[in-house]
Amino acid sequence: WVDKVKGRHKAVFDCIEPESGVGVWRAGVWGQQYRDVLKAAASDMSPVIVLRHDAIPLIMTHAFWQKYGVGAKAKIEHPMTGAPVDRNPALFGEADGVPAPFANYALDKQIAAGTVVLACNLAFKDVVGFVKDADKVDETEARARAIAGIIPGVILQPSGVFAVIRAQEAGCVYIKAS
Repeated sequence: WVDKVKGRHKAVFDCIEPESGVGVWRAGVWGQQYRDVLKAAASDMSPVIVLRHDAIPLIMTHAFWQKYGVGAKAKIEHPMTGAPVDRNPALFGEADGVPAPFANYALDKQIAAGTVVLACNLAFKDVVGFVKDADKVDETEARARAIAGIIPGVILQPSGVFAVIRAQEAGCVYIKAS
């Protein structure tokens, strides 16, 4: 993933709280502001999002959230209404009540646009725990099921701290995104 961090403008967005998925939007907002104000081309920007600590459920698909009751367990709310959610708000679009342009900054859309999204393997143990408790399976099977529920394109790292530091070594400036 480090080879994808190119261009003149590089930033790592450190998301440690779920914050209803809003921390994820900050990378998209940054990119739009650089395009608007500096007339920067997409090829000149390299956003990296690191999801760690309590934000780790944001790397999971809607199906995973619904199956394991992630929203209720993690007490995550809708970013616009504050209502409880049963799906991942970092993936919400306009149909989910998220207005443009924020709907364009959904995690899957940012990944498709080239944003590098990294996740903490240490915090991922919490997600594995959801599966282990609900499905009554051992750690190995729970981890395999949890990995199958990760949003395509998210890259697990040894830890979130490792990911943030590695992104900084690749030239990213640090932004506390949540």
